[in-house]
Amino acid sequence: MNITVSILAEIPEELYDSVSRYLDSHADWDQDRLFSAAVSLFLLQNGGCDRHAAQVYLDSLFKQPA
Repeated sequence: MNITVSILAEIPEELYDSVSRYLDSHADWDQDRLFSAAVSLFLLQNGGCDRHAAQVYLDSLFKQPA
C-alpha cells in the first residue's frame, strides 16, 4: 500500500519560478512528481541511500503520463 504525506514548504521565489517554467514546458510532470524525484535524488546523493528512496526516485523518474 502506498501512503502519501503532504508537505508544506517555503522556497525562494526564484526556485518557484524555475519549477513553474519547467512544469509549464513538461506536461507529463506535475509538482508532486517533481518534488518526489528531487527529494529522493537528494537523499540518494547525500547518504540517505536506502531501497525506498531509490524506488521512489525511479518511480518518479520513469512514471508514464496518464
